[in-house]
Amino acid sequence: MTPWDLFFKEKIKKILTEKKSIIDIGGGLRVLKGKGNRYDPSHTWIIPYLKNIDYKILDPVMDYNPDIIGDIHNLPFDDNSQEAIICLAVLEHVENPIKAAKELYRVLKPGGFLFVYVPFLYYYHAQEGYYGDYWRFTKDSLRFIFSDFSIIEIQNVRGALSTLIYLSPLGRIAFINKFADFFDKIFRKTNSKQTSGYFVFLVK
Repeated sequence: MTPWDLFFKEKIKKILTEKKSIIDIGGGLRVLKGKGNRYDPSHTWIIPYLKNIDYKILDPVMDYNPDIIGDIHNLPFDDNSQEAIICLAVLEHVENPIKAAKELYRVLKPGGFLFVYVPFLYYYHAQEGYYGDYWRFTKDSLRFIFSDFSIIEIQNVRGALSTLIYLSPLGRIAFINKFADFFDKIFRKTNSKQTSGYFVFLVK
């Protein structure tokens, strides 16, 4: 398992076992076929954890059957009201990610968890009529926009070589990605800042 896959699994398990309610902005966990615009069968391990959790998906439009309609720039929650928020591959698609980060902080309870994924070196991926593709994020920008949080842990997703391969047509071939991951380890590029993106775990 890659360091980023391990980070994702450990932090998601932590959220699912330590918190009783979760807001998934954009449905990024992709575990429910009837909600959200994508389903990821590799995330089925998450489903048993949801039985004991109040898990709700928030989205700005009705199209994908979210539980809550809302805008990340102006979340429909009281201050200090939410135990945990998951926000995967969303902030690059919003007009003002700094304001969005302030809103995420505002609505979390003290000690609340936030788990984020954002891209850095990544291809353009807007969805016409649903969202644009506005931003990319460095580690420095993440520390800046989330500076209010008491704890911030950042894990890059892919090393330098695997990022390059992933951006190319070869990136759709699984064994070539594994080959690139192997050489990132050999050449100590696994933790390179030239990465596809970042997972971020934060505590208010």
